[in-house]
Amino acid sequence: MNEQNSANERITDVEERLTRVENLLVSINEKLDQRSNIGEVDTAETEEFKQWVTNYVSMRLQQLVPETCDHPDAAVLQDGPYLDNTTVPCTEEVEHRVKRIPIPFVREMVVQRVAENAREAGVERVDIEFFEKAATF
Repeated sequence: MNEQNSANERITDVEERLTRVENLLVSINEKLDQRSNIGEVDTAETEEFKQWVTNYVSMRLQQLVPETCDHPDAAVLQDGPYLDNTTVPCTEEVEHRVKRIPIPFVREMVVQRVAENAREAGVERVDIEFFEKAATF
């Protein structure tokens, strides 16, 4: 008998919850019916907003991942590996070492530091020895 009362109480509880869910759905449906017609939205303002969002997202992507936004010329890359986003040639060992730096902004800082030092020293191609010296802060 106790199990039957427990089952009846659970059924009653479930029915109450379903009634609350049904009432919520009805109120949501009424609010949607009261909403203005979507076709009446000003298309000029919508297009202006879309353009703003597109520009903003593009700007943020360039800030967050600049190495994917600026692509060096294909002709420049044909004569060997270069330090990322620079015109400073390097050996494949240096290129591999740079790619192993896990944090993108740190990698970018190291590459810029090595590139500056290579330009100042007049180094034609950055080797691993020069890289290790120039990459230290």
